[in-house]
Amino acid sequence: MGLYWAEGTKDKPYNRRERVAFVNSDPGMIRVFTAWLDLLGDEPERRRYDVMIHETADAPGAERYWRELLGPAPSAFTKTTLKRHNPRTNRRNVDAGYRGCLVIKILGSADLYRRIEGAWCGIVEAVPVPSIKNRA
Repeated sequence: MGLYWAEGTKDKPYNRRERVAFVNSDPGMIRVFTAWLDLLGDEPERRRYDVMIHETADAPGAERYWRELLGPAPSAFTKTTLKRHNPRTNRRNVDAGYRGCLVIKILGSADLYRRIEGAWCGIVEAVPVPSIKNRA
């Protein structure tokens, strides 16, 4: 739950979209998130995957890596987003281990989003607010 609330998309009061999308470059985080979706009963067929990677990196290799890690059908992957190279920045993620970020989007996920948001709000509300008088 906390993993999604830290790394997933969240609605704003002025812009309610109510959709589940998670972005990360860490394979462990991606695996934990997909395992959590499985525990919630989300069907893998509703998942779509987008790779976001710098245009100077190995995009086909990154696409292969994420497909092999998760095992979905190739049709579950949408077009890779290539980030334009900015020569003024000094990127450090240029080695062979750079695989960009993976975006996981859940189709028709308004109900799932509301469940996640409601659970998170319940967790936050259950934490007592410390009294300012007790602070030195």
